[in-house]
Amino acid sequence: MNTRIFKSLRTAATLLACFLIVGSAFPQSRSSAADDGSKDPLLVALKIELARSKEKLKLENEKRPYFIEYTVTASQSYNAEAVFGAMRREGESRVRFLRAVVRVGDYKLDSNQGRGDGASELIPLDDDPIAIRQQVWLATDAAYKQAIESLTAKQARLKQIEIEYPVDDFAPASPVTSIGPLLTLDIGGETARKHWREVLINASNVFRTDDKIQSFSTSLNFSVLNYYLINTEGTTLRKSRESYSLSLSGSSQAPDGMRIDRGRAYSAAKLSELMSAEKFKAEAEKTIASLAALRAAPIVEDHYQGPVLFSPDAAADVFHDLVGNNVLGSRPPLGSPARTTTEYTNYFHSRVLPEFITVVDDPSISTFSGTTLFGHYDVDDEGVPAQTVTVVDKGKLQSYLVGRIPIRDFPASNGHGRNGAGSTQPAMSTLVVKSSETVSPADLEKKLLDMCKDRGLPFGYYVETLGGLTNPRLLYKVYVKDGHRELVRGARFGDLDRRTLRSDLAAVGNDATLDNRGGGIAMSMIVPSILIDEMEVRRDNTTKEKLPQYGPPSLVDAVPAKTGN
Repeated sequence: MNTRIFKSLRTAATLLACFLIVGSAFPQSRSSAADDGSKDPLLVALKIELARSKEKLKLENEKRPYFIEYTVTASQSYNAEAVFGAMRREGESRVRFLRAVVRVGDYKLDSNQGRGDGASELIPLDDDPIAIRQQVWLATDAAYKQAIESLTAKQARLKQIEIEYPVDDFAPASPVTSIGPLLTLDIGGETARKHWREVLINASNVFRTDDKIQSFSTSLNFSVLNYYLINTEGTTLRKSRESYSLSLSGSSQAPDGMRIDRGRAYSAAKLSELMSAEKFKAEAEKTIASLAALRAAPIVEDHYQGPVLFSPDAAADVFHDLVGNNVLGSRPPLGSPARTTTEYTNYFHSRVLPEFITVVDDPSISTFSGTTLFGHYDVDDEGVPAQTVTVVDKGKLQSYLVGRIPIRDFPASNGHGRNGAGSTQPAMSTLVVKSSETVSPADLEKKLLDMCKDRGLPFGYYVETLGGLTNPRLLYKVYVKDGHRELVRGARFGDLDRRTLRSDLAAVGNDATLDNRGGGIAMSMIVPSILIDEMEVRRDNTTKEKLPQYGPPSLVDAVPAKTGN
């Protein structure tokens, strides 16, 4: 790849990733009325350059592009952080990130070799049409030259390998015009900023109740994002989303030196749905209490093999990593006989979950129990209308989530091309786990204890939260004798993988819960609690750190000594 293009793409993608989840204070994102886009200077500039490129982009003795696409991600953000009851940072950001993709060849065989294709630039924030068009022109020229080199290299590679399952390089799509309203982030002035600073300071100040806390911070990230897509097939797309997030993070050490970390983000797609300042402070207090409880908790025994119950929060992590990530129709490298790059690549029409489980990805759902979903959209980020996809039906893998890059058996997009860090890829929208057999949470816990009793086990395990698929953050022993719970620490799961879900998922609760996930590609999950019949829980052998050599400063405010006459 051309060095200038690579550096530009890497720098721009890094900057975009820093700004995608952010927003406003007392922030009211203001929406302009929907229009036809003719008065949007950025959209007009993109259209002019697209027409110019379509007419003029041609190197001597080289093919013209058969497809050109421009996407722009324009974000505004407000973010702030407090630590130990004092502000550490605060700022606003605006960024416009352009990606120009040029394809040479045809839909069957073209120059594209992966998500890194194309040229990316940060373009002007001002609506100066000449300044914008200048950078679009340069990015298009760079992307075209890269595409010519890429097609030549690809054709040479194809002469050396045998393609077992020929698949077209790109899927045609009917043109779509969808012009949504623009969102503008309104910070709200100094009064609003002061309010949000106080929210963060008051919540982070609760560390003063525990002198064993080594770090404790609170942060906010509010943002609005306007996304543009135009291409030579005739698609014109402009859509927006907003995101509001409050986060907290803390760490401590147990007397034996074990590092203990806790953190949580509370996100909402509308400011009115974000938790209140009082509730956020209460969550901070709960986190401080959990750190203290974990310090005093015993370390797990060396080994446990038996049933484990997962809360909806923990189960969402399990299904995200083991099912959601594995149903993505990501195309493998050129020449690979695999269907996708995931662990489900060879499981099409095979059983991957128990027969009583069905998993659907549904971007059409806009709310759940009155809460707006991050995963809702009408048209995906490649201009393809959203589709509901049953990925697992009665335990069998029936489909993958596919964008416009075909994979074997899936020659067309099913409306799941999503944009993240400037490039599009198959991704989840709203993943819904359903079961034909559900029980109440109380009955699910009773089933856990009955299973332990039948196997002569004195207790089972209940997972409240995970910090990574194999790392339970809040893990409890649930005793068969009286059902009481005991918090433990230092555990690791030994065999939580796709085979575990397929063979050992024993029961599902009727307590489906929403997990809204912001990020580069925002999505939602609706998942109930689950009971795994048999899992290995073992002691984590992570090296313990030495405790600080001396204590922290006094948590009681000191009065400065008077000086001078």
